[in-house]
Amino acid sequence: MHFLSHKIEFPNVSEASVDGLLAIGGDLSTKRLVHAYKNGIFPWFDAEEPILWWSPDPRFVLFPKDLKVSKSMKQVLKKKQFKVSNNKSFRSVVENCAQAKRDGQNGTWITDDMVNAYTKLHKLGYAKSVEVWQEDVLVGGFYGVDLGNNVFCGESMFAKVSNASKLAFITFVQNSNYKVIDCQLHTNHLESLGGKHISRFEFLKLL
Repeated sequence: MHFLSHKIEFPNVSEASVDGLLAIGGDLSTKRLVHAYKNGIFPWFDAEEPILWWSPDPRFVLFPKDLKVSKSMKQVLKKKQFKVSNNKSFRSVVENCAQAKRDGQNGTWITDDMVNAYTKLHKLGYAKSVEVWQEDVLVGGFYGVDLGNNVFCGESMFAKVSNASKLAFITFVQNSNYKVIDCQLHTNHLESLGGKHISRFEFLKLL
């Protein structure tokens, strides 16, 4: 296992464990985060753990051409009962993602340090959010990292009302020019929207 120092560097991703864990430690500075994402690495850890860095193989991604929109979601889009915005309330989206309850998780991996770190990325243009509003109340959204290379690295999403996070994701994909959306790890939710596994090698080529 690799323990990071103050230097902004990571071991080769080929040295990751079977489950994708690559390194421990370091910090959440803007320079380290940008360097990590450019090399197919992302942080993911519980509040009581040290910073853990991952590069799984295979990688779960969604190609926009493969996006699946169910009949029920097409009706939701058609009714226009929600308003969708971009980068209007980034920090609120991240904070809501941190508070969202998820199956199999007792706490959140989006710590205060993570919120602050990604808010800094957003201010520098590296991170984006999509917000879903219902009567001027934020009811859903998601955020992620954009390195300017046609790859969007999705981080987390939340929904306070049914279909809000799906609406955010679908609208974002349909109106973007990204060649791939990095979903990092498999979820049934993202698979239902068209996500699939590709090899880490193929993902790094896309980066």
